[in-house]
Amino acid sequence: MGTISFEDFARVEIRIGTITDAQPYPEARRPTYKLWVDFGSELGVKKTSAQITTHYVLGELVGRQVAAVVNFPPKQIGKFMSEILVLGFPDAAGEVVMIGPDKPVPNGGKLF
Repeated sequence: MGTISFEDFARVEIRIGTITDAQPYPEARRPTYKLWVDFGSELGVKKTSAQITTHYVLGELVGRQVAAVVNFPPKQIGKFMSEILVLGFPDAAGEVVMIGPDKPVPNGGKLF
């Protein structure tokens, strides 16, 4: 893997937001949820789909803070338009474990 400059890193807008709504996405090919994430007054609420059903149940997602890339172009995922990419790491089986702060922080904060 090649190296990048700090300027390259700074171009990726990784922000923190709070999940305000989570719904099933039964039309997806793999088990998936639709998420709405509030990034504060500057960015507002953005939506995405996420294959996180192994480790997360719908009723526990609202109120959870997550990190996401917010400056990718929107992407059509089936019948749903995804505006952000929620970030996570794979567990030993390759299933997504989302990234979030260990203490509450203001929505919209940029990773540095």
